[in-house]
Amino acid sequence: MKLIDVGYGNRINSDRIVAVIGADSAPAKRIVSVAKDSNTAIDATCGKKTKTVIVMDSGHVVMSAKEPETINE
Repeated sequence: MKLIDVGYGNRINSDRIVAVIGADSAPAKRIVSVAKDSNTAIDATCGKKTKTVIVMDSGHVVMSAKEPETINE
């Protein structure tokens, strides 16, 4: 199990990540909207602008203020 820092002391298990996408695309905005409606959205931005959307295998969607390239490392 490897934990990835998604910003501001928040970490997620890398084994459970399905996709890491930029938050500025229309599909990412739709994914976040649906996740908020179904209460599966996790906001790890601490009030900053969302730059990355991470889709988990459990159906949860994590929003991060870090760049997608940083999280992919």
